[in-house]
Amino acid sequence: MTNGANVANLRPLHDGWTLRAVPGTGEPGSGVPDGIAGVVLPATVPGCVHTDLLAAGRIPDPYLDDNETRLAWIGHTDWVYETTFTADPAGDDRVDLVCAGLDTVATVTLNGVELGRTANMHRGYRFDARAALRTGDNTLRVRFDSAYRYARARRDELGERPNSYPEPFNFIRKMACNFGWDWGPTLVTAGIWQDIGLHTWRVARLATVRPLTTVDAGAGRVEVHVGIERADPGGGPLTVHAAVAGATAEATVGAGRDTAVLTLTVADPELWWPRGYGEPTRHPLEVTLSAADGTPLDTWRRPIGFRTVRLDTTADAHGSAFTLVVNDVPVFVRGVNWIPDDVFPTRVTRDRYARRLAQACDANVNLLRVWGGGRYESDDFYDLADSLGLLVEQDFLFACAAYPEEEPFAGEIDAEAREQVTRLASHPSLVMWVGNNENIWGWHDWGWREPLGDHSWGAGFYFDLLPRVMAELDPTRPYWPGSPWSGRHDRHPNDPAHGSTHIWDVWNTDDYVRYREYVPRFVAEFGYQAPPTYATLRRALRDDPLAPDSPGMRHHQKAADGDAKLRRGLDAHLPTPRDFDDWHYLTQVNQARAIALGVEHFRSHRPVCMGTIVWQLNDCWPVTSWAAVDGDGRRKPLWYALRRAYADRLLTVQPRDGVPVLVAVNDGGRRWTARVTAGRLGLDGEPRAKAVVDLDVPAYSTVTVPLPADLTRSGDPRRELLVCASGDQRAWWFFATDREIAYPPAAYDTAVEPVEGGLRLTVTARTVLRDLTVLADRLDPAAVVDDALVTLLPGESVGFTVRTSRPVDPAALAARPVLRCVNDLTAATV
Repeated sequence: MTNGANVANLRPLHDGWTLRAVPGTGEPGSGVPDGIAGVVLPATVPGCVHTDLLAAGRIPDPYLDDNETRLAWIGHTDWVYETTFTADPAGDDRVDLVCAGLDTVATVTLNGVELGRTANMHRGYRFDARAALRTGDNTLRVRFDSAYRYARARRDELGERPNSYPEPFNFIRKMACNFGWDWGPTLVTAGIWQDIGLHTWRVARLATVRPLTTVDAGAGRVEVHVGIERADPGGGPLTVHAAVAGATAEATVGAGRDTAVLTLTVADPELWWPRGYGEPTRHPLEVTLSAADGTPLDTWRRPIGFRTVRLDTTADAHGSAFTLVVNDVPVFVRGVNWIPDDVFPTRVTRDRYARRLAQACDANVNLLRVWGGGRYESDDFYDLADSLGLLVEQDFLFACAAYPEEEPFAGEIDAEAREQVTRLASHPSLVMWVGNNENIWGWHDWGWREPLGDHSWGAGFYFDLLPRVMAELDPTRPYWPGSPWSGRHDRHPNDPAHGSTHIWDVWNTDDYVRYREYVPRFVAEFGYQAPPTYATLRRALRDDPLAPDSPGMRHHQKAADGDAKLRRGLDAHLPTPRDFDDWHYLTQVNQARAIALGVEHFRSHRPVCMGTIVWQLNDCWPVTSWAAVDGDGRRKPLWYALRRAYADRLLTVQPRDGVPVLVAVNDGGRRWTARVTAGRLGLDGEPRAKAVVDLDVPAYSTVTVPLPADLTRSGDPRRELLVCASGDQRAWWFFATDREIAYPPAAYDTAVEPVEGGLRLTVTARTVLRDLTVLADRLDPAAVVDDALVTLLPGESVGFTVRTSRPVDPAALAARPVLRCVNDLTAATV
């Protein structure tokens, strides 16, 4: 709200708000219902119309069942927020109404005087309120016009543009996924969604502070670019002082001037490093603005990190590289895509961000890509990423559509980009800006060119405006025009040999083993669906019984032909489900296997491939989707598979020219030496062939080891497997799919004992057990299990720790449908 400035003179205006619908503004068939029409309701600020109506008990929870469809009228209606406050503005040079975020088409009036109008959710606004402010009671009103009506009016003025969904999200600067996505509901919001308040100040204030940090020859350098607003534009000289890590600098800003640049040099500072490469050290930077007589006027404080980042796109024998290099060290990106964690952003608190980012770290993730159909995330998000050493790739907010470049959008995009690049410049975690999500690919391949004709579609933003803004405001970070983008106009934008790639044919049309046909330089999106956890489904749906095609399940599957694609994936690999419980478990297993196969394959091709960003980490509501963490924050089996596939040290068996080989991946900073025992076994655990392999893998590298032919050739693929083991690491290779394997019926012994904070379930296999998983949320929705998808050979044991505060029936914990493995439902016979 204040770009880190001193907020001593900022008075929040968050109390006493009311909300009402504006009569007659709903479109035909979407009118305001009884009980809301003509009623003034209490409102929470920051917030939005949906959360206020929900808190007042006037609408059902939009995330449950198909309630979403019955609440469409909210986005078609105009709304008024209003509050009354007292003020005594005497003696203040300036009193500004500061609005950090208005969603979206707003008219702001104070005591009947219009202060301004807005049409961009992704910007903050500051209005001079001094003349309209009264001593005593004041009335502040913010009217929000329907986002639909605004967007359709701009569309009618500028001409239709193609997009991936039948909604006009590309004609308004608003969170695009509010209008629905293939994982999200259509809930078009309105409201004062970020802080609002009165800022009183005198003489001058720090309007912007933009620290640009670099490291050269061991010395840290900070260029602090300061923008100043004066109460009197012709005012006298000012002084700006900056200090960080023992270094100081001072500059005099001459009369009438409003900018300054201070340079600070720190000898041999502790660097900020990404996760797995060192400590994410930060240093407090303080900038103070003073009057000519030394009177302090304003202060800005934020921690910064000393680090360098560049994008290596050097041409080579495989195409051209796409490698993030931090502090001169190439980083293999183990990433996940991030979408808004809730449709209603004010419900995502700092604690919730902390939980979600901890889930990313615990899954061995080192980068989050903030996807272009959502929002520029909160300061809390980037601050937490800074402190955790998580890298952030930030999309500018354009996704899956052709965007008009005419006014009012050209000016809005320029202002939005400048504000956000400046706001985020202090965060060392932010290592790359990207111009858009899939729009260049869309123009090239999705049939846009003919309907577009001569209309603009966004190219001017991605190839001209945004790179100019970056070059001017933040040349310390790389900019890439799109995701995907191959680096040149004479190449296909999604060419895997160059730049960043998205792989979606696997989910849409092909079996997931097709991942192995790609050796991309950097894959920024690939994903596979599964339903959320059982407890999340039961909270969200009243379907009785639950079925893959029951009404609620169908409504919470937003992907085109999503259920058919899930079915296709099951048919290719797994036994036929007998009931919903089987279907639920097997689709989650298939999702986990698909992503693990892709990640391990891509990592095995380091350094040709130097990054994978899985679609996606999180969900914004309860839905069947590509997420590893569902809309209620519960970890799906995919999360456990990702943790294993993204480990610093990975053993994996990969086919090379049709023959399995052992690949050891070392993403740690120390050499890895290990002895690996490799064996071809029968399903009964009896060895058929065996070998010992000694590994010596340098830091940040990959070693491929051929295996003896008697290990890699099976005379009975339905009854044999290959396993390579070193310590607690294992790599499995099955010579056939589960549908073909002659698994014995699952047999095992279990024991349950209490431990601090829950229970310990020990499973001892009497037969091979494939992908053993404890679905403890079926017994306690808050239960968390420490592992999943464990494969055991006969005679082996594994312990699962279940964290739960509820009494749990030990017998239920150790039986179907809670304890599952693939071969507890196979129809195959030995």
